[in-house]
Amino acid sequence: MLILKQLRKKKNISQSDLAAIIGVSLRTIQLYEKENANIPIKNLNKIAAYFEMGIDQLYAKEVNESDIIYDSSNTDLRKAHTIRKLGSARYLLSAPLITGDLQQKYLDDIDNKGFLNNLPQVGFFVDQVSDGAYLAFEILNDSMNNGLVNGIPQGTIVLGKRISYRALSQKENSTNSIWILVGKNTIMCKEIKAFDQKKNLITCHSLNSSLEYPDFVVSATEVMAFYKLIKKQVN
Repeated sequence: MLILKQLRKKKNISQSDLAAIIGVSLRTIQLYEKENANIPIKNLNKIAAYFEMGIDQLYAKEVNESDIIYDSSNTDLRKAHTIRKLGSARYLLSAPLITGDLQQKYLDDIDNKGFLNNLPQVGFFVDQVSDGAYLAFEILNDSMNNGLVNGIPQGTIVLGKRISYRALSQKENSTNSIWILVGKNTIMCKEIKAFDQKKNLITCHSLNSSLEYPDFVVSATEVMAFYKLIKKQVN
């Protein structure tokens, strides 16, 4: 995040000073100050708080005060998320974040636009975007943590694009991909291994091979919203 260097210099602090404030190593701060740095949400919160701003403001400064091209015409005002074009084939997508403590409130009224608009936003750099609704979710357990690069450990923030049930049933790639399934009482991050369209049954798989997380079948009619995982930020 190139803006960190500018903010740090305005505060007249060194990389070592900022590292001590955030609670990370000097090398980590050096990596954070690079373009397209993948900064965990917990450290983004600390950084934003230190500079007395929100995460969304931090990303806005990254776009507007760096040498990246900003195209304001690509801000999507129709939905709770925003998309800003950063030059050729690169975008900053900022989406409302459903943290663990807000999941039940979200489940009570998942289409409450006012609620979503008042949530903190988290930014993701993506290479392509398409029309749709995007949300970010905090992962609350290790069922998708296989210890590999594709794993999704507890505390990860994931970006999902909402897909309708009809579109899901028509997509050839609906299986063997990662989804956020918004049920009536819970939010799950799972790999869809099989989709029986005739019976409306979805076989859900956890990347963690522990016996604690066996495969299970859920009725598609019990899922209020499907979000296909687009990107993740691992703590």
